Amino acid sequence: MALVDKIKNSPGLKRLTLHLLLVPREARPRRWVSWLVNPFLHQRGRQSLIRWRTRLDVVPFNKFSLGYQSIIEDFSTINNGMGAVIIGDRTLVGMSNVLIGPLRIGNDVIMAQNIVLSGLNHGYLDVKIPIRDQPCTTAEIVVEDEVWIGANSVITAGVRIGRHAVVAGGSVVTKDVPPYTIVGGNPARPLKAYNPETGQWLRVAPPADS
Repeated sequence: MALVDKIKNSPGLKRLTLHLLLVPREARPRRWVSWLVNPFLHQRGRQSLIRWRTRLDVVPFNKFSLGYQSIIEDFSTINNGMGAVIIGDRTLVGMSNVLIGPLRIGNDVIMAQNIVLSGLNHGYLDVKIPIRDQPCTTAEIVVEDEVWIGANSVITAGVRIGRHAVVAGGSVVTKDVPPYTIVGGNPARPLKAYNPETGQWLRVAPPADS
């Protein structure tokens, strides 16, 4: 049995390993992990840049990668504790963004400021147990190539945003966004879609019950 499998299958070893890797009661790695382990495990593309005020809460047992010429701006938080965080090439992660895995972001994506993408949900169903002590669930967020996400938007777990789509500022996206579509609002709904026959972005009629 591989060492990783042995640790996963042993509650005692798993607790010990997490204690050695993570700061107690915090979702961040210990400094020795950040300095001596993560740089050799996580991939950084050529000419990529992570501003020094970024909070990198990345652990060695889940993937984190940043593509060619991609930038993570100041005051952002990246957390791969519950799942991989994969960022493609020439992508901009704007100031004060929060990225919680599992999530995949494609190439040539623009993310403005104060955006939250979280592939994590806290359990809440058992009212006899505090929410913080209930099991978490995860569902991967996928942001395809060439997407633009406006400031102060929230992308919830399990959502896929299609290629060249636009998320208007302040939106809360709870459902998949088709490619070449502009969405906005809370919850976000389609506002415009690209028509390849006319070469124009046309308004989308609201649902009949709205």
